[in-house]
Amino acid sequence: MPSTLFKPFFVALITASLMLMVGCSTPRTKPASVTDRSGGSSEPTPPGYYRVKKGDTLARIALDNGQAPRDVVQWNKAANPNFNPNVIEVGDLILIKAPAGTKSARVADKKPATDKTDSQATSPEPAKAEAVAVAEPGIRLSWPAKGKVIAEFSETNKGIDIAGKVGEPVLAASDGKVVYAGNSLRGYGNLVIIKHDNTYLTAYAHNSKLLVKEGDAVRKGQRIAEMGDTDANAIKLHFELRVNGKPVNPTPYLQ
Repeated sequence: MPSTLFKPFFVALITASLMLMVGCSTPRTKPASVTDRSGGSSEPTPPGYYRVKKGDTLARIALDNGQAPRDVVQWNKAANPNFNPNVIEVGDLILIKAPAGTKSARVADKKPATDKTDSQATSPEPAKAEAVAVAEPGIRLSWPAKGKVIAEFSETNKGIDIAGKVGEPVLAASDGKVVYAGNSLRGYGNLVIIKHDNTYLTAYAHNSKLLVKEGDAVRKGQRIAEMGDTDANAIKLHFELRVNGKPVNPTPYLQ
């Protein structure tokens, strides 16, 4: 009699156990995917734009793409009035090429006065020859500082390092316009960037003091800073040449 009473109970218990096991073996629904904004976006970057990566700053983006930081800010504000250059996030798209009909910072806008005589100024031939000389073999640079080269250009050192003493003059390597003067680029300390034309930029890093400001027109050989060791482990000038935003060995260009 007791076994007859408990039989239905055991059957029900076994059935419930089997249902539980089947339920546990059913695959679970995957959770909603989370977008990784750490620089691994799979979306293609449109032409003329740069996608922000971890560690980027607007000044660094501008330098690496051969543009003046001020131009990059203006282009992006024109495209998006809410653009804040001080707040950029990984994955953001930054406009790095001038939109159609927009002028970038031109060296000729504030070209420094020259010491040419009236006869030289009115003669078109020398000016024409000079323009060709710059366009064909490349820009001609003067040494930005006196001292021993203690580090050559390499994949890790994107320029050359010149040793010296604190306060020694740092000179503009060629005529141009100051498009950056500050210290917001990590690893460069007090930095000056000069735009020579739409192709060439030069950068002068680790200065103890800056003697020019953004927008200044400078002449070849002009004192633009004083040597120092800001954001560096030694007193030196780190000098870079950028061609269309890409670092190249400046030594062959130096005279």
